[in-house]
Amino acid sequence: MKIGVQLRPQGTYVNELRAAWRAADAIGVDSIWTWDHFYPLYGDPDATHFEGYTLIAAMAADTCHASVGALVTCFTYRNPQLLADMARTIDHISNGRFVLGLGSGWFERDYVEYGYEFGTKISRLQALEAGLPVIKDRLAKLNPQPVRGKIPLMIGGSGEKFTFRLVAEHADQLNTFGDVDTVRHKNKVLDEWCAKIGRNPKEIERTIAIEPKELERADEYADAGADHLILMIGSPFDLAPVERFISSR
Repeated sequence: MKIGVQLRPQGTYVNELRAAWRAADAIGVDSIWTWDHFYPLYGDPDATHFEGYTLIAAMAADTCHASVGALVTCFTYRNPQLLADMARTIDHISNGRFVLGLGSGWFERDYVEYGYEFGTKISRLQALEAGLPVIKDRLAKLNPQPVRGKIPLMIGGSGEKFTFRLVAEHADQLNTFGDVDTVRHKNKVLDEWCAKIGRNPKEIERTIAIEPKELERADEYADAGADHLILMIGSPFDLAPVERFISSR
């Protein structure tokens, strides 16, 4: 079982975030993430907050072991060709450790206050579907190419009819969430989509975002098909549960 952390960039400052991701990398986590929003998602709506992709570039330069990325990128915040170039550049900064996590977006305040069209859930999913080939095409044209030749693509979400089809068609990783029974069900649905399009379901890594208290159920998540657990951690960034897990692993 892989283990990662998502460091929430709200209610904190950059020096605290940098200390946290350096510490996480030093103890041997497999992945380090932040989120792609412009405002806090919970608690004080006016708390301190920082933009995700500039943080990821700094994270890529500050670390040397863990994969890095956004859990997950809101696709409609950026032109897909620009996003591909940003991803390739961070991939080189990290020496090939970047994962391009993508989602359709959902946090209305981001859209309204930054001037993006919010649309509907379906229109945002359709935009993501249309943009995936554009990203892949631009990545294939960039010079130099990504360090490993290909940047792993993650798609995040829980929609079984649309999102999971996109995962089966395009992604190397699925990120979703829920309790053990939910995860078992979601993995079964993704396997069914893979069967429909003729893809080996074992090609898709199953990553699950969990709260730290759920880490004690890691064995149950593994039995439900999880390959990679990602703890969502806010400030102050307590890495003790992750360190204990890595020691026992």
